[in-house]
Amino acid sequence: MSQLKKGAVLNYVTIFLTNIVGLLLTPFIIRNLGDTEYGLYTLIGAFVGYISVLDFGLNNTIVRFVAKYKAEKDHEGEENFLGTTMLIYLAISLIILIIGTVCYLNIEGIFSESLTLDQMRKAKIMFVILIFNLAITLPGGAFTGICYGYEVFVFPKTVNIVRYLVRSLTIVAVLLFGGKAISMVIVDTAMNLTVIAVQAFYVIRKLKVKFRFHRIETPLIKEIFSYSVWIFIFALVGQFQWKSGQLVLGIMTNTTVVAIFAVGVMLGTYYGAFSTAISGVFLPRATQMTVANASPRELTNMLIKIGRLSFIVLMYILSAFILYGKQFVVLWVGTSYTEAYYIALFIMLAYTIPLVQAFANSILEAKNKMSFKAVVYLVFMIIGTGVGALLTKNHGATGMILGSIIGWGIGQNIMNFYYHRVIKLDILRFFKALFNKTLLFFLIMFLIGTLINYIPGEGWFNFITKAVIYSLIYIPLVYHIGMVKSEKELFKKAIPFLK
Repeated sequence: MSQLKKGAVLNYVTIFLTNIVGLLLTPFIIRNLGDTEYGLYTLIGAFVGYISVLDFGLNNTIVRFVAKYKAEKDHEGEENFLGTTMLIYLAISLIILIIGTVCYLNIEGIFSESLTLDQMRKAKIMFVILIFNLAITLPGGAFTGICYGYEVFVFPKTVNIVRYLVRSLTIVAVLLFGGKAISMVIVDTAMNLTVIAVQAFYVIRKLKVKFRFHRIETPLIKEIFSYSVWIFIFALVGQFQWKSGQLVLGIMTNTTVVAIFAVGVMLGTYYGAFSTAISGVFLPRATQMTVANASPRELTNMLIKIGRLSFIVLMYILSAFILYGKQFVVLWVGTSYTEAYYIALFIMLAYTIPLVQAFANSILEAKNKMSFKAVVYLVFMIIGTGVGALLTKNHGATGMILGSIIGWGIGQNIMNFYYHRVIKLDILRFFKALFNKTLLFFLIMFLIGTLINYIPGEGWFNFITKAVIYSLIYIPLVYHIGMVKSEKELFKKAIPFLK
């Protein structure tokens, strides 16, 4: 099996582990830290997250340029590029330390209305550790980028999986022995430093990569930043999309509200991971079709094909979460987190259309037309964050997520016009094909699911019983009612006994 195929398999393993371990570990962490300290942990993490975007997308840039120099067998060019990027990273680390120092000196003013004196003390300690962590790990991430540029995927992905498992077990041990949020931050920092050391050894000793600054090349520096600037903007979008709510709530409310919001966001991101597992493998196909000058009709056909597959998977999760999600959240993290159910549900509803249109995003990447989307999403996510801050005054965490979703929704609608007018995708045909057969099926399935919800009882056994019955009905019913002929053929290939 090639490095590429093994890397793809490890990608799915990572997604599976992240979701499953996250679901198992989160309630354990909350019970051991308590709501307020868990909220403080996520709040400071979100705060530092904004500084982390100072990476400027250099890791992705390294993948592209290293692959280019390797293909051209330009060893000196590669050495000079890596030497240049390390100097840039050194400057970035210094900027992070300066900004971190300024933020540290102003933490009391920023969170004066929401944190107690004890929480403020812990926040400062965690912030210092995380800033140090960030200043080291951002340059350290270059080693992963180099591996990918050399088309070596198995080693860095395996290291990441091992790190995640060891980190999870260590967190459990630390919390069982009485550790708190500060201990978790120390564990994360130690793990990151260890991984950087291991990957640096592999890159330098095994791949024989050299970092040598031969000369200053102004055109090279301009090219690096012209490529990475849009990755940087998308990183900002990601911060506003997933982290801004926690920061706003941390300033305007308290850490318990932040904890509830963080749990809701976590469930929302898990929802997206299931679709990404399907759509993420289609960027090469989009690139191939673009290079081959595929017609807008052919691209629309592929968008429909992938979109429908994602939609069928997502609707299974979404409809089940609507019906049984509140019971799951209460069993999972407790009744005090009921609001997290609504936050997660709003995210899932808003996230569904962007997820089923993920191939359109791959087309934009292949055509190198991501700049418009980056600007649109950044502008409207900032607006959405502002609206959410206003709604927070009267509606708390739910108001915050509603504001973000408003900005998100407007941005997605603008992108649909862009797909239709500029990329020439037939978006109307896409939606018509998307809902063909599936809409009727989901209405029928939702009615059946509502009846299943009347099964008496409570607790995990009751929830699992409902989930199993729902799943056993969903799979054959979607095959017979919700799928078109080509999807049935694909389903038969995946499950041989249906042939």
